Amino acid sequence: MMPGLRQRIAWWGALLSVALLVIWCLLWELVLAPLHPGGSWLALKAVPLVFPLIGVIKRDLYTLQWTSMMILLYFTEGVVRGWSDRAMPWLGWGEAAIVFVFFCCALAYVQPYKRAAKKAAQELLEKVTRGTNAPGGRP
Repeated sequence: MMPGLRQRIAWWGALLSVALLVIWCLLWELVLAPLHPGGSWLALKAVPLVFPLIGVIKRDLYTLQWTSMMILLYFTEGVVRGWSDRAMPWLGWGEAAIVFVFFCCALAYVQPYKRAAKKAAQELLEKVTRGTNAPGGRP
């Protein structure tokens, strides 16, 4: 299946947003608002994002699917810290916004493949059903 313009845009959106999220997390925890002077161990939260980044670069559908679920943890953190942080709440809201972009782009990229797989499964089921219901067909 050749990706159309919408899918290429969605892939670029997913790729750029997950890369931006890695950079955002590092800057937030090391430079902009670290919990401790000189940076904090919370910067390590960027490490799990490197693995999906590699899969997104390769346009791996499975990676986009599981990452769209895993990344919701970052969305939750962004909302909680955006809501509760008095000094720089925009960092949390920014994280949540980046995650939202990734989530929408990942779903848009995967949707045509999921639709095609569902159609193929339905056709196979109909073919099998017709074969067992045909006269002389095996049960």
